[in-house]
Amino acid sequence: MGPTTNTTLAGYAETMFLSATAIYAIALVLLVIELATTRVSATAARDRGRELVAAGGVPVATVSTPGVVVDDGPRRSRSERIGRMGYAVVVAGLLLHVASIVSRGVATGRMPWGNMYEFVTITCAGAVLAALIMLRRSETRPILVFVLLPVLALMFVAEGVLYTTAGPVVPALKSYWLAIHVSIVSIGSGIFLVSGVASLLYLVRRRYERPDGTVAAPSGFLGRLVEALPSAQVLDRVAYGTVIVAFPLFSAGVICGAIWAEAAWGRPWGWDPKETVSFIAWVIYAAYLHARATSVWRKAAPYLNLLGFAAMVFNLFFINYVVTGLHSYAG
Repeated sequence: MGPTTNTTLAGYAETMFLSATAIYAIALVLLVIELATTRVSATAARDRGRELVAAGGVPVATVSTPGVVVDDGPRRSRSERIGRMGYAVVVAGLLLHVASIVSRGVATGRMPWGNMYEFVTITCAGAVLAALIMLRRSETRPILVFVLLPVLALMFVAEGVLYTTAGPVVPALKSYWLAIHVSIVSIGSGIFLVSGVASLLYLVRRRYERPDGTVAAPSGFLGRLVEALPSAQVLDRVAYGTVIVAFPLFSAGVICGAIWAEAAWGRPWGWDPKETVSFIAWVIYAAYLHARATSVWRKAAPYLNLLGFAAMVFNLFFINYVVTGLHSYAG
């Protein structure tokens, strides 16, 4: 007889998950305010600089580095404080998020990633952790806004559509490989999310960035957004740095899955739909790393990165819900 589920603790875990979602939303608002106020104050500083130059004076503030706003003291300090506050709120949300995952595991007496709800939960936690590590500097912090958007969307989907009552898993998943294989793949998927967001923003920024690093953006919201983004070089570096971390993790997850399949089904590879799409995603990310290191194919690298992440999302939702296969843990 398996362990019984502690429904009270499971309820606390769900409450913590909902609270973490709310905290991420508050952090997103703070980070958006930082983005908006920095952009507004930078525009005001440039206008004051032009006025001083026209009068024969020396401008007090300029924008000297692509993607990095150098602002006047009080305004810059206020925006920076708001941004740091938003970053700290994200940290608090992640701690509560991780606590909800651990509590659910303790409540069920197993590793808490045995269904789609739990898998998406840990994937989102992995994405937030990777973002906090990679985007801790003020130069890259604007990217965190665009990482939190899909994370919040996934968490809303997890709670509203994918939620599964805490309980035991199917017999096929009662293996120590569940802790190893699924955790590695889910955390790697979360890191790939950060990389995909960085590559998407890179393509947007590159569309309007001149060779000297200045931006020829259109007027209106899009123009303000493009100017607020880090430089294309910074975005490309973030995308590459995250794939460098996620790719070995994902590779290890695929290998562990093959070992688990050998133990469970008597063969390491059977071209099951989930295995096949995972292999396709692995090939695409390997091609991205090759293209990123090759001058001839480097322009194709961000598109390959986005294609790889699209394959991961396709594997997560379409394969689990539409295509019949042996990987039925998510159902």
